[in-house]
Amino acid sequence: MKHRGRHRRRRRGRALRATLAGTALALTAAATLISASQATVADAPGALKPVSASDGAGRLPLAEHRVPGRWLDRLASEMGRPVGVGTVLDSADVPLRQAADCPAPEKHSLPVEPAATRAYCFGGSGTRGWRAGAVTTSGDADDDGRWGANRVILSGWTRGAEGGSLDGPAPGQGLAKVAFVDANDPGALRYTWALLAVPVDGGRDYRGLVSPLSGMVWYQDKLLVTTREGDRDALYVYDMDRIQRATVESDAVGRVRGGWAAHGSRFVLPAVGSYTLPGGDDAARPASVSLDRSTSPDSLVASEWVPADGDRHTRLWRYALSRDPARSGLLATDSSGDADPVEAYETKTADVRGVLAHRTGWYLDRASGSPGGHGTLWRQDADGARATECGTDETRHCWSGRSGSLSYWEETGEVWSQSGRMLFALPLTSIDRALG
Repeated sequence: MKHRGRHRRRRRGRALRATLAGTALALTAAATLISASQATVADAPGALKPVSASDGAGRLPLAEHRVPGRWLDRLASEMGRPVGVGTVLDSADVPLRQAADCPAPEKHSLPVEPAATRAYCFGGSGTRGWRAGAVTTSGDADDDGRWGANRVILSGWTRGAEGGSLDGPAPGQGLAKVAFVDANDPGALRYTWALLAVPVDGGRDYRGLVSPLSGMVWYQDKLLVTTREGDRDALYVYDMDRIQRATVESDAVGRVRGGWAAHGSRFVLPAVGSYTLPGGDDAARPASVSLDRSTSPDSLVASEWVPADGDRHTRLWRYALSRDPARSGLLATDSSGDADPVEAYETKTADVRGVLAHRTGWYLDRASGSPGGHGTLWRQDADGARATECGTDETRHCWSGRSGSLSYWEETGEVWSQSGRMLFALPLTSIDRALG
């Protein structure tokens, strides 16, 4: 794929931003009643604390491993020629509903302040029994906001519980899939599914990825996703030019009688690599990731998950992305194949479900402390921390309660996230204004 320059379509991007700013939706009328249980203003977490990337807290080297090329070639020879994102979008035929047509309980999960300017909801049998997670877009993939001729949103979902054997989950449990959303027409988003898989048996078969999708970044031709606790692989890597077609409609996963199945999805992404943690199962690990294009080179930022009653602070890391054309979409590594953080911080913010870094600010999405409540969006830097306030009691519980990852679409200036079955966006400038 040839990557285009930053300035192409800039004029159209400015026009789109102006349109979005002038047509902000009244999406959160049902969400403005904040419960009394949320009225207490939480203590501010203060400034980020820089941590040396060479000491125990800041050092988190990730060892790169590649799936052997002969495995991938064998799989392709059995399943058929791999396809690209455009082919997947040609099959996108399930509509996302506009916010006005979404159920009120779903819309209640949207942010109160600042309000979303665009929102959609998933529905139908394809999401029943699945839990929404990470989001990334073609705004991450390429700096002009498009992949080829298309604007694309990827929405990650996980089936059932987090458990399951690493050799393969129980039927329907722990699987991970991605909705490929055709976002070319903001008024008519449509999607189709692709199952995330891992090649096994020398490329003669594949198993489903057994992991909740809490973090996901599409950069150049690679998709990086976080993995569950207990897995030494911190990130799995997928090639967006190596998407395979499923040929049998079945709840099974992998080779079946008559062809290949993907638990009902039309497409399969077989992993092409992974990044492995240095320690055991209890080692620190990235739980949420996002792309930062404001650095040089572009970088991947990550946060771990520490519960509110945990006995230590949350750690944040930044990894440089490779500039080598032969390593497109991968982390920069040393001669040993390790990717070391170039920055590391500690924060008192706990229960972080989404992280975004842009210029000097780090945006941390803290989950709600009560079922059905709203969370808090903090912006932290070396000087301190701020959160939006809303309601007559100026509570800081103004953000979506069930949202996960944050993704910044630089070309349009929008931040995308997902809360339950709601997929939503709002300008980063509106977040900064609300933070003061």
